[in-house]
Amino acid sequence: MSLDPNAPRFRVRPTAGWTNDPNGPFRWRDRYHVFYQHNPDAPVHANIHWGHASSHDLAHWEHHPIALAPTPGGPDEAGCWSGCVVDDDGVPTAVYTGVDRHHNGIGSICLARAVVPDDETLTDWKPLPAPAVSTPPADLGVVMFRDPFVFTAGGRRRALVGAGHADGTPSVLLYDCEDLTDWRFAGVLLDGNDPVAVDAFGDKAVGWECPQMFSTAGDEWVLLLSLWDGDPRSTGYLTGRLTPCDDGELHFDTRTGGRLDHGRDFYAPAVLQEADRALMWGWSWEACEQDEIDRAGWAGVLTAPRVVGLHPDGTLRIAPAPELELLRAAAPFVSGPDRRVPLPPSYDLTVTAHGPTTVSLLRSATGAELTLRLDPDEGTVTLDRSAWPRTRPDGSAPVVVRSTGRQVRVLADGSLLEVFVDDRATLTERVHRGAEDVAELVVSGAVSAVTGWEPVPRTLD
Repeated sequence: MSLDPNAPRFRVRPTAGWTNDPNGPFRWRDRYHVFYQHNPDAPVHANIHWGHASSHDLAHWEHHPIALAPTPGGPDEAGCWSGCVVDDDGVPTAVYTGVDRHHNGIGSICLARAVVPDDETLTDWKPLPAPAVSTPPADLGVVMFRDPFVFTAGGRRRALVGAGHADGTPSVLLYDCEDLTDWRFAGVLLDGNDPVAVDAFGDKAVGWECPQMFSTAGDEWVLLLSLWDGDPRSTGYLTGRLTPCDDGELHFDTRTGGRLDHGRDFYAPAVLQEADRALMWGWSWEACEQDEIDRAGWAGVLTAPRVVGLHPDGTLRIAPAPELELLRAAAPFVSGPDRRVPLPPSYDLTVTAHGPTTVSLLRSATGAELTLRLDPDEGTVTLDRSAWPRTRPDGSAPVVVRSTGRQVRVLADGSLLEVFVDDRATLTERVHRGAEDVAELVVSGAVSAVTGWEPVPRTLD
């Protein structure tokens, strides 16, 4: 077990090297699988492989050998970048972005198949020698092309690919891929000129990465996007309907949209569509100096799995997967608004308020506090972590989330802080503690209830 107090212990993360995008969440033989971008050699973004972990219950994870590695001389020789995993006639198949040594923003769509489909651990994979798609359509001025996501709509298998164009417009390209080895371009599903997208995201993104879709009740679809402006920045969602066109293509009629996660350390979400729900994981990057990362020897972590959907008004519904309660200790470490309670390195905390309430979670040697302020009267929840500066360009100013402001659930795991607000919003940030910081819970104001659980590792019988 890592002695690094900032190292998450209960989320998917290898013990060393680099981690970024979650890839291909997939359920096979009653086991959940999640893959992720991984450099096993150093905590920097280079030499990207696919790491692999699996779980029977979404709470306790087992790490497996690397699933995909760059093939010398192959279309993925410079990296196996993001994609998905699908069941192709009984054979789990990875559909991913391959980049070669001439990579200039344009990837190819590559395939790899599970060698032993009957093995529930899916530890062995074999890449196909030729890509399914070598280049994007020639007449669209595409300068960014990556991150395939395969889904089924209208009884046919289709795929989304993230794109950016030479004129600075981001888009999602649509393919028909009923046969995974034979893809047909089916048009631009949506681009950054869509008025709902402009209203939700603004016009700063020049590429949309990692497009993902899931369906909800009432034939409503949700499109998740990672907004890229030359660097990864933020995430957003759009809701709407998939409408068949006369030529057999699909159009996405947008309804509403917004920011997917209100924090500054969340990107590249990946979804798993199940019969009765959709699950989502994201990547949380480090927000500290590279020399600190080098000393630690690791970078990046996947978030807790989240259940995502829509409220009747079309706004996002989002909550921790209920299976995470399997991690809880036999009894809570706090069950009321006590004066001061020490906080463990990882915790699952819920606070309910009927009026303005302040929740202090961390105190520095100078007396500064990391706080969440719930204000049901104003309909806001505010995270103030100003005394724990981030090194990324978007800074460390307080973050305000507009909601009913009546309840927050905080999942803390080392430096990973995930805040769920009224099952309508999330806020993900990385807070790296100093040696003299004190993790202590202090709740003041019009608080109704406080309950906190410490997660415990599974013991082997």
